[in-house]
Amino acid sequence: MIFFTADTHFGDPRVLRIDRRPFSHMAAHDAAVIDNWNAVVRQDDDIWHLGDFMSVKGGDCATLLGKLNGRKHLIVGNNDPETTTASKGWASVQHYAEFREGGHHLILCHYAFRTWNQMGKGSINLHGHSHGRLKPAPRQFDVGVDAQGLKPVSLAEILNSKTKTKVSADAM
Repeated sequence: MIFFTADTHFGDPRVLRIDRRPFSHMAAHDAAVIDNWNAVVRQDDDIWHLGDFMSVKGGDCATLLGKLNGRKHLIVGNNDPETTTASKGWASVQHYAEFREGGHHLILCHYAFRTWNQMGKGSINLHGHSHGRLKPAPRQFDVGVDAQGLKPVSLAEILNSKTKTKVSADAM
C-alpha cells in the first residue's frame, strides 16, 4: 500500500503555536505523530513524505526514521535541512515526483501548483506546505498532517474525502 503525508515538523515547537496543534509540548506532539503514523503504515508499505519532515533541532533524523514504519520517500520541503535530506533511512529523496497509482497520474511536490503536468488529462497534485489553509482546487490535495488528522492517508482516503466534501457542499 502507498501512503502520503507532509509537514510533520518533528522537533519544531513553532507548529504548536502557528498551527495550533493540540499539544502542550513537542515530546507529546512527536510521540502522537509517530503513533498515528505507525497505526496506519505497515513495514512493507511505501510512504511519501511531501516535505518539512523535522527541525534541525529535532535530534538525529536516522534515529527518528528508524521509529517509523514503511519505506520512506522524501519530497524535499522548504524546512528540510541537509541533516534530513542526507540522512540514511530514506528510500529516495527528491524535490518532485510523478508516478501512477490506482489508475491515477500523481504529481508530488511540497508546494501546491496552480497548474501541473497532465492537469487537463485528470492528473492529481498532492502537496503539503499550506497546513490545511489553502482553498481546495479540483484534483489537488493537501496531504499534510494539519489537513489529514495528524496521520498519513492513502490515495483512496483522499479521493473519498473529496467526494464526501463535494456531496455535502452540493446538498446545501
